[in-house]
Amino acid sequence: MADHFENNLSMRDVPEPDRLPAYEIVRTERFIPKFAGFWTRFWAYVIDLLVVSSISGIFIKPIFRVLDFKISNPSFLLFSPYKIALLILFLAYFALMTKFTGQTVGKMILGIKVVTKDDGKLTWGTVLFREVIGRFISKLLTIPYLLVVFMPKKEALHDLFADTYVIHEHAFEIEVIETRQERRGEELHAGTIV
Repeated sequence: MADHFENNLSMRDVPEPDRLPAYEIVRTERFIPKFAGFWTRFWAYVIDLLVVSSISGIFIKPIFRVLDFKISNPSFLLFSPYKIALLILFLAYFALMTKFTGQTVGKMILGIKVVTKDDGKLTWGTVLFREVIGRFISKLLTIPYLLVVFMPKKEALHDLFADTYVIHEHAFEIEVIETRQERRGEELHAGTIV
């Protein structure tokens, strides 16, 4: 009797060879935007600094020289009128370029752009949070720019403030999603003619 019970138990544990598993793994692929990394964003930023510096040299410095304002020697809390004018130019450049084109000149050259997390249009509120408040804090502290290296979607502090990403315009990555689905019906054996 004990031997018969053990044989029945062992027979129940052995899977039937023709029986299919109750679930199957379904793989789907989708294209997702490729997020711009630290070095791409860094070189775009360097190009933008050159553009802002050129605009400053062409327009702001001559105005300050003609009006006989001091360009150096900060007078109040390390901010001179010239530095305040440069800060306004810097923030206006980034805000206006991002609002109207989604890119600055540096981003255009390197093929990256700013997008919202919900794929909507960039609003003035989003741009002000990202390019004025967020960038001002990032510029003062410098360290928030390094968040790009550690964040999974390569966001800097000003991206987190405004719920934005910086992505490559013409590059995508494939994301593979695996899901378990219950089998419906039975599979035909190899060589079966229907």
